[in-house]
Amino acid sequence: MAYAANDMSPEAVAERTKPVGSVYTAADLEGIVDTAAAGSSSEPAEPRSGDAVFTAACSACHATGAAGAPIKGDAAAWGPRVAKGRDTLLDHALNGFNAMPPRGACGNCSDEEIANAVDYMIDAI
Repeated sequence: MAYAANDMSPEAVAERTKPVGSVYTAADLEGIVDTAAAGSSSEPAEPRSGDAVFTAACSACHATGAAGAPIKGDAAAWGPRVAKGRDTLLDHALNGFNAMPPRGACGNCSDEEIANAVDYMIDAI
């Protein structure tokens, strides 16, 4: 039933403010669908490539230079950083450094995926 915007009856207010969707947890769905048995999972079968992680998470800063991030492929900007060694770069990527947040704010990236992205950016110079 449609209500006028200025109708302040409890029914009209409830209709205008009702949720547009629902959120379900795994517990809500328990017993309905067994994703492991169905052969699907929320985890990727293999770690994402450096290119995929860069595109999804790193490019916001490392393609634009936001917050002073060295742009992928800029040898002058990356040179001093690479000189510190891959382990240092990986540590900075995992734990954060200066304006860069830990994991580059990629909360769903594994350590291996972060390492793949670091290697991808190093290889670009």
